[in-house]
Amino acid sequence: MHLQLHHILSQFFLLKNLLFGSFYHLLRDMDRKSDSSVKRSSRSPHTKPPFTLSDVKKAVPPHCFQRSAIRSLSYLALDVFISFSLYYISATYILTSEVVMSSKLYFLTCWIIYSLLQGCILARFWVIGHECGHGAFSDYKWLDDTVGFLTHSLVLFPYFSFKFSHHRHHLRTGSLEEEEFDVPLLKNQVSFIFKYLNNPVARFFVIILVLIVAVPLYLLVNFRGRTYDRFASHFDPYSPMFSRKQRAQVLLSDAGCLAVIYVVYKLALLKGFAWIGFIYVGPYLFQNAMLIIVAVLQHTNPLVPYYNSTEWEWLKGSMATIDRDFGFLNTVFHQQPNTHVAHHLFPKMPHYHAVEATKAFKPILGEYYQYDYTPFYKSLWSTLKDCVYVEEDEQNKGVYWYNNKF
Repeated sequence: MHLQLHHILSQFFLLKNLLFGSFYHLLRDMDRKSDSSVKRSSRSPHTKPPFTLSDVKKAVPPHCFQRSAIRSLSYLALDVFISFSLYYISATYILTSEVVMSSKLYFLTCWIIYSLLQGCILARFWVIGHECGHGAFSDYKWLDDTVGFLTHSLVLFPYFSFKFSHHRHHLRTGSLEEEEFDVPLLKNQVSFIFKYLNNPVARFFVIILVLIVAVPLYLLVNFRGRTYDRFASHFDPYSPMFSRKQRAQVLLSDAGCLAVIYVVYKLALLKGFAWIGFIYVGPYLFQNAMLIIVAVLQHTNPLVPYYNSTEWEWLKGSMATIDRDFGFLNTVFHQQPNTHVAHHLFPKMPHYHAVEATKAFKPILGEYYQYDYTPFYKSLWSTLKDCVYVEEDEQNKGVYWYNNKF
């Protein structure tokens, strides 16, 4: 008996070591490839550009700035149709199938596939709401705010609160002191615990954790946001993030999110928590993960600078971002990953004109325009490895670049 137990334990630990060892070597190889990879481009210029925003705008066809309520609503209608179709198929056939419900493996497989597909649609809802906040959806503010409020509330984003803070992000992009979102750390601000996390396995689990909690924490407690003199939250109408005139709209945003949470809770009581976990929670988590991946990769790169108050200018800061290639997901996410530079230069431009506009102004921007063709999952790994803190350029005071050396 003891010999059999000893044999079983030996086999278990051998299997564990083999799996962990293979996993570790895979991540270590990713690190080595990241270290040995050849840079596709050089650092962005950080001096005052030889062109103005007006010069860039003149290069873009005038129709790219036109917003069509009918066209924008058609994208929303398509998303609603796909989302409802996915829900109907899952609720009617998958969750009522004895084969699926009797097998944890089948249930998990179906849940993952559904979460990926429905999560992409929720991300599209978020993008539409984000455009509404910029006034890029239509020429009618009431329509933009109505659609934005509904689509963002559906994914538990406080529409007006985020609209206000995101507007400041666009006003101060690339500013070391006044940037609103994903503010970089200085070297002396990096926690001592980092040395214990600076290895492939720990980094992998940190990435998973960030993808799950980063968006809710940002909204709840302003995680990785601008530092204020007191507690700041997108859900607090008295937060220093908002003016007195904005408080009523912040409360309305809270009410929208609470209404969705209440509906989800009542459905969980009626249908069961497993049902609501399948239908809503999985897609919600995947949508949040993709949002944080896109947001981080658009602003975090060793090739683009940050500026302190002595060097920051709006045009330089707005170009301190990078377009990314997400493959077919570029289209899935309404061209947000691959046209972010255009979005910062012309935030009221609708997404369906952004690709054409980018092609038009690229020759004007020249070296100031950055595009990374690296697959996004590789970029995420290398970005979180290489972009730990920013430090001042030794030869150009007021200009800061990402680094990871200690």
